[in-house]
Amino acid sequence: MGSGIAQTAICSGYTVTLNDQRQEALERAKAGIEKALQREVEKGRMTEEDCAAALARLSIDAGMAAGKDADLVIEAIYENLDAKQAVFRRLEEVCPAHTIFASNTSSISLTALASATKRPDRVVGMHFFSPVPKMRLCEVIFGLLTAQDVLDQIKEVGEKMGKTLILSDDKPGFIVNRALLPMLNEACVIVGLHVGTVEDVDNGMKLGCNHPMGPLELADMIGLDILLNVMMVLSKEYGEKYHPSMILRKMVTAGFLGRKSGAGFYLYENGKKVGVNPVLTREHTLAER
Repeated sequence: MGSGIAQTAICSGYTVTLNDQRQEALERAKAGIEKALQREVEKGRMTEEDCAAALARLSIDAGMAAGKDADLVIEAIYENLDAKQAVFRRLEEVCPAHTIFASNTSSISLTALASATKRPDRVVGMHFFSPVPKMRLCEVIFGLLTAQDVLDQIKEVGEKMGKTLILSDDKPGFIVNRALLPMLNEACVIVGLHVGTVEDVDNGMKLGCNHPMGPLELADMIGLDILLNVMMVLSKEYGEKYHPSMILRKMVTAGFLGRKSGAGFYLYENGKKVGVNPVLTREHTLAER
């Protein structure tokens, strides 16, 4: 998500420093952005000049020194309140007072995140959707103390990045995930109870409800671990209705995280789906002696 946000921002004219604790992750992300933009050039959707100009606006840094010049920081780490608050506390030490702290969280309270800072009025949610360069939506979330001028500035940034913005109050799951994730979780329940196969569930929703992607394909793309973490947040806030399914919990425990791990509900080779994960189709018997 971080590299996708960075790619979209540099293509929109913003100067961006991409940050990660691991230098190898940064090098990999930069190479991925360069490859993606070169592909846009090859397909005639971007000129060589625009590509070079965009890449010139990108830098990488394993530290946080660049925060001293930042007008906007977008945090996009994994879905954990303590970890996100720790990032904001570190940024507080280097960023000027006017810097806006935005989080790409998909479920965590912005008011809770803001409590870790000395600028709760300048903390806001910018929930992008994957893949960021292609998905047009950005969900903006205001915490209890988020200032209106911050929302005005985020609107300007989001629209310059080519996004359609929707505004949500600070309730766990916000708008999209509060509606979407119970459907994905219920698709997992259907498979776990052997009501339908992985492919039949996805084909049913694609062909019967005109969804561009089946719920289990989508879960794999999001990441089953991320889906589980968000469902646990929602379950804690809203109760049994949002309790993560048994098969989802088992898949994550077994290391089947979706596309990024090469296996989720489907198997993947070089990012392309090649079949249903055989652990979901195996039959078990007790062998006779």
